[in-house]
Amino acid sequence: MNGDPSTPYSRDLGDELRQVRERYTTFRGRKIARMLGWDPGKVSNIENGKVRATEIDLVQYLGRCGRSQEFIHDFLDRYRSAFDHYFVQVPDNLRTMAMADSTAHKITTYNITTIPGLVQTEAYARAVFEARGVLTPDLIEAAVRFRMNRQAILLRPDRPACTLYIHENALRVKVGSDEVMKDQFMRLLYRTHVVRIVPAACGPSGVFMANYVLWQYEKRSGVAFTESDIAKVFVQDLAGVKRCKSIFTRLDALALDEEQSRTMVANFASRSREDLSGRRLHLA
Repeated sequence: MNGDPSTPYSRDLGDELRQVRERYTTFRGRKIARMLGWDPGKVSNIENGKVRATEIDLVQYLGRCGRSQEFIHDFLDRYRSAFDHYFVQVPDNLRTMAMADSTAHKITTYNITTIPGLVQTEAYARAVFEARGVLTPDLIEAAVRFRMNRQAILLRPDRPACTLYIHENALRVKVGSDEVMKDQFMRLLYRTHVVRIVPAACGPSGVFMANYVLWQYEKRSGVAFTESDIAKVFVQDLAGVKRCKSIFTRLDALALDEEQSRTMVANFASRSREDLSGRRLHLA
């Protein structure tokens, strides 16, 4: 365990406090610290989610920012679980995952039914959400925008090392049109990440109960993540993170290597092109 006890959710809520200060006041961090009688470092640590603020601290801070009693009570309710090592969220809350991504130096994922969100094309992502029929059109657009914005971390000069374990079934499940699938397979072949395909021939040994993400950091504890259609679960407990690491160790032994995986993806892309060519010929 390192010296930074923050969690993705504490960093999310700390950042929300900073945004409240910048949106509703003209105060810089040092000024609001003086007004509250705090050391400037305290404001910085709270806004970065590095330390747990007391409820009195939060009431004073948000009161200085002119927030209503209703807003303050709602924030306090959410903040009580900010530093929990097991934290559950509703699926449409997207900020916490973005905060988990933002400072990770290594991201490892496992997906069994769809291509990982980090490398989905916009058309593929939209088709996934539409096919599930859970979200309203407005929420679908918000979720698609989030997935596209999230991918910006792969374009940074200091981008995290990303290893994506994808079960072969996810390549076989058709999402949207042939054109959508062809473009998605080509996107998988980009060199900003490592793709490892878990072949269907592995049988049950390559099938785990859910999708997983493991975020690893240079100066704070790792975070494991899993999700379903009804909840997102963030785990910073050492035993839970260790369990997640053991799953990826198992997948490393089962999955095709990087070149074999690229060959399989390229073969799927070729089949998609053949399907498109055959369909166009038939229509002609």
